[in-house]
Amino acid sequence: MSDFSIRRFIARTVKAVALPLIAFGTASTAMAADIDFGKPGDPVKLVVGYQPYYTQSWSGVVMRGKKMYEKYLPKGSTVEFQVGLQGAVIVNAMLAGKQHIGYVGDMPGIVSTTKEKVADVRIVATLGLGTDQCNIFLARPDAPKFANAKEGIKWLDGKRVSVPKGSCTDRFAQAVFKKEKVEPAAYLNQNIEVITSQFRAGKLDAAVIWEPTASRLVQEGLAKRLASGATVNENDGGFLTMRADLIKQRPDIVKAWLNAELDAQLFLADPKNAMEVTALAAEQATGFTEKMLWASLYGKNPKESGGADTRVLLPFTITPDVSELISRATAFLFEIKSIDVPKLRAEAVMPEFAEAVLKERGLSSPIGKVVALDEAAYKGKQP
Repeated sequence: MSDFSIRRFIARTVKAVALPLIAFGTASTAMAADIDFGKPGDPVKLVVGYQPYYTQSWSGVVMRGKKMYEKYLPKGSTVEFQVGLQGAVIVNAMLAGKQHIGYVGDMPGIVSTTKEKVADVRIVATLGLGTDQCNIFLARPDAPKFANAKEGIKWLDGKRVSVPKGSCTDRFAQAVFKKEKVEPAAYLNQNIEVITSQFRAGKLDAAVIWEPTASRLVQEGLAKRLASGATVNENDGGFLTMRADLIKQRPDIVKAWLNAELDAQLFLADPKNAMEVTALAAEQATGFTEKMLWASLYGKNPKESGGADTRVLLPFTITPDVSELISRATAFLFEIKSIDVPKLRAEAVMPEFAEAVLKERGLSSPIGKVVALDEAAYKGKQP
């Protein structure tokens, strides 16, 4: 895809995301009615929001491409997948009753559970934990070469750094600056399109961004990796969310979907499936080469720039580490006034279904992990 086409795609993406974000506040004025999902055992019509543009949630890509849910849902059921260009878009659709299941990052997942006056949404499983999926520092291409990632972070002191504020990247950046006593000269709130154009124009020293966009910017030569959450022991995560009316009326559907989700995560973790997962992502995401997509989930990055041996850990259920991330991210969202509670209500997180599925299938958490592979393992199309 040409540089112009990619920029045009990003522009369309930003415009599509902006309107739902603007509308988010107005949606909270009225309580959405419960949806009728039928009785246990009946066929069901599900609408699923997922993000091929957020690598850590790619079990949704596998679910759509491989149709793993067909094995478990009642006969006659239908599933419609809708692409969310950002987690907030999926949250809005779930609150409005237009989507019933959501594949989202930790920040939108947490926010969704705090809008119960609009619609009741719960976190039911973990899509993955990582240290370099949302937590990636990129620097301008001509930045100095550093002996290690910690030196790269120190270099950010007095520099111009950009993030999409309120996102997982924002939480990570602020935590790192505090931990490493770094004070950027400017800490800018910019979307992906602006960050890309600022790197291209040489007006930005660094940014914090998520995969697969991070791999795209690096492979296009617009930026280079500087550090990641692996450098400073900071993680991020993705969550599977469901509407509470679906959970209440159709526990059979919750269990069925989680069984299929478990299959998808196990498929994702097997390195033999790396190229098939990449091909599925390439079919569902626009503006990325196969190599960019492969690198975002399976590629190995140098340790001196924050490379991690495990790209994604798969707890599946809500482990103590996941609970700690939820608590930390909730506190951050409350601090920046994105939500009005410092802690989530007890029923916001429902691990019991995922735990039951693991027990029935004789598995324990974590169910696996995506291990970083050498570049020689890539067998797809060359850019």
